[in-house]
Amino acid sequence: MTVCVLAYSGGLDTSCMLGWLIDRGYEVHAVYVDLGQPGEDRQVMKDKATKIGAKSVRMIDAREELCRDFAFPCLMWQAKYEGPYLLGTSIARPLISKAILEVADEVGAEVYAHGATGKGNDQCRFQLAAEALRPEIKVYAPWRTPEWRQSFPGRTEMIEYCQKRGIPVKATSTKPYSSDENVLHISYEAGELERLDVCGVDLVDFTMTCSPQEAPEQSEEVTISFEKGRPTHVNGQPCSALQVVEQLNAIGGRNGIGRIDILENRFVGMKSRGVYEAPGMTLLYEAAAQIEQLTLDRDLVHLRDSLSPTVAEMVYYGFWYSAKMSALMAFIAKSHEVVTGTVKLRLYKGNIIILERSSPNSLYDEGIATMEAGGTYNQDDAEGFIRIQGLPYRVQGRLRNLGN
Repeated sequence: MTVCVLAYSGGLDTSCMLGWLIDRGYEVHAVYVDLGQPGEDRQVMKDKATKIGAKSVRMIDAREELCRDFAFPCLMWQAKYEGPYLLGTSIARPLISKAILEVADEVGAEVYAHGATGKGNDQCRFQLAAEALRPEIKVYAPWRTPEWRQSFPGRTEMIEYCQKRGIPVKATSTKPYSSDENVLHISYEAGELERLDVCGVDLVDFTMTCSPQEAPEQSEEVTISFEKGRPTHVNGQPCSALQVVEQLNAIGGRNGIGRIDILENRFVGMKSRGVYEAPGMTLLYEAAAQIEQLTLDRDLVHLRDSLSPTVAEMVYYGFWYSAKMSALMAFIAKSHEVVTGTVKLRLYKGNIIILERSSPNSLYDEGIATMEAGGTYNQDDAEGFIRIQGLPYRVQGRLRNLGN
């Protein structure tokens, strides 16, 4: 009998897939990786998988690891895909695969099955992680097989199969969009959001954030502290990585922070529309940038910023476990050894206002920067500096004049 690990969510698709794989002779070990997504009671989900016939059911809490080892390194890179997208879904996928493949090692699995379709990015993220971490395992994506699509051309056929098989699922009407949630963010796509004449923020029932219009009339202040580029305190209180994100989700969410609506380019080549909310991470990206401005020198910041889109692309495409990414992560950890300090923000109806920033490693020297008399900067020094900078322009100018 072929041993298989299944990325199990407890929903209709993967519950159906669990039964379908067992019917085809697989010994299936269901693995649920908890990243902060809502859903049924975890014990209910575990009991359901056992009733379907799973050989074992693992419930793995990876929320802290997601924030500490995946989201915070991306934060240090200021990694954003195509502008505003903070990669909340993309960051989670390599961790899901890592956790599932660790179970595969324990149970001796030959196959890693997942419920990603052949049109999206997740199939790439899951499979590329498996190629890097356990290259000998076979990745099985039923949605990419004619056999699965013939058996289940739509949701109705899945529900009928589950009813016939005795698989307990909640057969609800289709929402006007689909959503995917973890502690970092919630993404909304498909359904009515595929129509570009629909206002996404009007259609979506956001759960992490209120609208800026409905946010309190009174502004709220929050302080965030960093050590070596990683957030460690909120309002002066030490926090774990998960606690930082959860507290800032609540604070940012009630002030209407962190909603975006974008048209993005998927790795497979098509454009897709996504609506996202990420209140806590939005606050962290802004606060981290303020400490970096204080503590990192110009050339280092410019180098990091030139590489940041590359890192965002690699995360989005699924190249987390590549040699290139390992080298880039080593670079960012070294560069951020001095990124320590505290930022105070004012939040008001979707806006983030910088109130204060401080760092023991600050490179800002008021005596040099001041426009008032008595500063330590000698303006006479600028004469020679600018003459040297202007040398090539004077040479080129003379040549142009000769040509005229």
